[in-house]
Amino acid sequence: MAARSHGLFMGRTRHLARHHKPSKLGLTKLIKNFKVGDTAAIVPKGSFSDIPHPRYRGKMGKIIEKRGDSYVVRIHVSKSTTRDIVVPQRHLERPGK
Repeated sequence: MAARSHGLFMGRTRHLARHHKPSKLGLTKLIKNFKVGDTAAIVPKGSFSDIPHPRYRGKMGKIIEKRGDSYVVRIHVSKSTTRDIVVPQRHLERPGK
């Protein structure tokens, strides 16, 4: 018998994001400006079409560049490993908010 698939990487994560349309986040939540070198926290919210992987939820990272409407964030995964992931601006927050 073959091993059973448990779905995609977003399986059983429906409770992690709010289910509402992006327009209901409010204008200040949708339009955020970050500069290269700023620190940002990854907080998935809104629709599931563009949220980052759940393993990066709550991680702090440094903004490396702006790519379209999104930002490239460098995250330290372990002591010697870093990852650069592309995150839309609505899923980023400034620390302390």
